[in-house]
Amino acid sequence: MAYTLKAHPHINEIDPAAWDTCANPILAEPDCGIPFDPFVSHAFLNALEESASAVSETGWAPYHISLATEEDEDTILGVVPMYLKNHSQGEYVFDHSWADALERAGGRYYPKLQVSVPFTPATGRRLLTPSGGNAEECQVALLSGMTQVAEQLNVSSIHVTFATESQWQNMGQAGFLQRTHSQFHWQNGGYSNFDDFLAALSRKKRKNINRERRDALSRGITIEWVTGNDLKEAHWDAFYEFYMDTGYRKWGRPYLTREFFSRIGETMPDDVLLILAKRDGRYIAGAINFIGGDCLFGRNWGCTEHHQFLHFEVCYYQAIDFAIERGLSRVEAGAQGSHKLARGYMPSHTYSAHLIVNPSFRDAVDRYLEDEREHVDQEIDYIEERHSPFRGDATDPSSEP
Repeated sequence: MAYTLKAHPHINEIDPAAWDTCANPILAEPDCGIPFDPFVSHAFLNALEESASAVSETGWAPYHISLATEEDEDTILGVVPMYLKNHSQGEYVFDHSWADALERAGGRYYPKLQVSVPFTPATGRRLLTPSGGNAEECQVALLSGMTQVAEQLNVSSIHVTFATESQWQNMGQAGFLQRTHSQFHWQNGGYSNFDDFLAALSRKKRKNINRERRDALSRGITIEWVTGNDLKEAHWDAFYEFYMDTGYRKWGRPYLTREFFSRIGETMPDDVLLILAKRDGRYIAGAINFIGGDCLFGRNWGCTEHHQFLHFEVCYYQAIDFAIERGLSRVEAGAQGSHKLARGYMPSHTYSAHLIVNPSFRDAVDRYLEDEREHVDQEIDYIEERHSPFRGDATDPSSEP
């Protein structure tokens, strides 16, 4: 089949319904088996652009791809969220050393093409097609289109981050270099409530978590879950203050504008969960989460009062409570954080794929990634075998019920 591809400097050039048919087929086909992903929805990505969070001025110039056939250019068969970037910020898969190495050798690393959800280290499909018999063929065409754009723009590389494992495998077969990392995710073992989850942990871990939860709320702090039509501008005002405080302390310049939060509150409120802590009648801390079809995605946290263990309560334990109540299969609580292990979050692989244009540089990166993948595998195996918080770990002297 002959395909035609177009590049779009704004996502709003693409009909929202057409984009979402590709991004979230489950909306049209409930039995398709592809869970809903809020981050690749038209509403989320458009909010990033319309709020001036992910735009050329911030180094995230949209360069989205759409796929159709030559016979019917009005019916979109696939899309890719892609950006032309002149830096490596806001990605959570770090390639700064690659950029330094190529530029020291006289090459040019930037600009590059980034296929991802800006500022969002959450696993999901990146080659977005409706489910159906020609989905794989369309994904191959999208990969070809990405490569053609890279050639036309004369960029150094294409980077696809936090892809699903199956798409990562397909990209490897298409010549992309394969990279792995790890995050700590909570898996729902069919728990009926939080105490049921605690019963699966070692005695020491249960005791520590109960103490942390008790101490976190010991100064009259209460917790609120706010989602859907209950989300108001006052909630966003409070949360944005928390977000800005954390952003300035961690990386100097927060990525998301205040307008972004208002937009998602208007366009996708049912996909958003704010977990807010209140003391003496005012909000003092909070975390924003996004609700997927089978996963709760924890994103940003912040506070104006510092209380011991409150971060763990708001970001990890309340997320588990919500996931159990909603019947979600897992919680992805963001990048990094080995401290999550003691709180029931286990290491999981994450996947990225990279197309490097320069042959000699590509070979050097390939050798590096081979060693890195082996190290990631070994680290995950070691943690699972020697440091699991769950009962039955023979290396834990407190593992008895």
